[in-house]
Amino acid sequence: MLIKTYGSAVQGVDANTITIEVNIDKGITWSLVGLPDSAVKESQQRIDAALSNTGYKIPGKKITINMAPADIRKEGSAYDLTIAMGILAASGQITSERVGEYVIMGELALDGALRPVKGILPIAIQARKEQFKGIILPKQNAMEAAIVSGLQILGASNISEVIAHFEGPEMIEPTVFDTRMAFNNAVDAFEVDFSDVKGQENIKRALEIAAAGGHNVILIGPPGAGKTMLAKRLPTILPSMNLNEALETTKIHSVAGKTNEGTGLITVRPFRSPHHTISDVALVGGGGYPQPGEISLAHNGVLFLDELPEFKRTVLEVMRQPMEERKVTISRARFSVDYPAAFMLVASMNPCPCGFYNHPEKDCVCPPGVVQKYLNKISGPLLDRIDIHIEVTPVHFEELSDKRLSEASAAVRERVMTSRHVQEKRFESAENIHCNAQMSKQMITAHCTLDDTSQGLLKKAMERLGLSARAYDRILKVARTIADLDASQSIGTEHIAEAIQFRSLDRNDWAG
Repeated sequence: MLIKTYGSAVQGVDANTITIEVNIDKGITWSLVGLPDSAVKESQQRIDAALSNTGYKIPGKKITINMAPADIRKEGSAYDLTIAMGILAASGQITSERVGEYVIMGELALDGALRPVKGILPIAIQARKEQFKGIILPKQNAMEAAIVSGLQILGASNISEVIAHFEGPEMIEPTVFDTRMAFNNAVDAFEVDFSDVKGQENIKRALEIAAAGGHNVILIGPPGAGKTMLAKRLPTILPSMNLNEALETTKIHSVAGKTNEGTGLITVRPFRSPHHTISDVALVGGGGYPQPGEISLAHNGVLFLDELPEFKRTVLEVMRQPMEERKVTISRARFSVDYPAAFMLVASMNPCPCGFYNHPEKDCVCPPGVVQKYLNKISGPLLDRIDIHIEVTPVHFEELSDKRLSEASAAVRERVMTSRHVQEKRFESAENIHCNAQMSKQMITAHCTLDDTSQGLLKKAMERLGLSARAYDRILKVARTIADLDASQSIGTEHIAEAIQFRSLDRNDWAG
């Protein structure tokens, strides 16, 4: 008897429906075909034990299982339940009429319990697109799948519950989730706030400008000055995520198996902070079975690289193209997958190996030339993609002990969102350009015109401070954002003067 059940394979951040054809005939063999990997091939042992421990069995006959289409590689243990239900239906142990109405996914434990699987959100989206009645899956994945409306989400704890659903009368209760209400209730529910930061007003101003224009930023300062604390609070002042961004971000985290079991939907902008020992594959994604890297997990949020010079140079260089393209393509001999990577880069570093170069109170003990050598660990092309360089100085005791609360993130976010609306209107006719940081050379010429006074100030600053040529366009982009925050149509001298302060690493005299 031939029975078809349905599963799904995730490629990139999308899913493809997989048809599991189970045919039982005379003989005693087990054949599993259709490009399965080792984990799929091992499903026979898991299914055998799970069925035996729940009162069922794999029949002692010739069982042929085909996973179509055969040109897509099937990976992981998520097909255990799909194959098991096909075997039960094909052998007549359960009725088969309704098995084909659902996408069925789940890993089986030897006692028949169901374990969670990755990539459920894109699987549910594809199931709705292909008009399946519902999806049967482990209970731990139910809330994540329930983000998708118009689809029955049946979360089961074990295979016995799934069998009872088809045999009756104990139907699995569908999981219901009001996506829009959950999003509205939890959006911007951050655990940290800008009001926690004492002092550092100039740094908070720099981060506000960075958030308003989508500029990448690097913080340079001694240990304990608050670089990490400030960076962690940057997502709290970025524009609130809309529902489409939340779903897009959740899909990536679902594929990587990083979603929360309780809520499923990601409602706040991600903040990813990988350790400096990370490999280039872990950062940008890839591997034998490609998975999203840290830059994709930071999509629509912030990627924070603490102690930037300590990262391997090869790791930093692989980020350059994704930063421009806002996506990363992982290519293999048989296929390629694209992962979104529209993130805002925030980096921090000590000014030198000992950490106290240019410190107002402590002396630097590094030998001559070491400071420049330390800075040279960061390549020029990478620095080219960082618009704002800001020096972070230690906070004095008087500021630390001040009981007054600083400005809250919500107030700063309002100004940032107002500025972003101006930029969206400015670039509405440009494809894939959303903020000032993404402006091309032609756009800079069109939108960053200066009067004679401002032009003279910029020329004098570049000559006196020894600013490099690459600093010119960066200063204009940042000045445009400062003008937008001031609701100014034109860039004034005060905007240029403030933008010049944010090019510390470009000064010829910075490293002595």
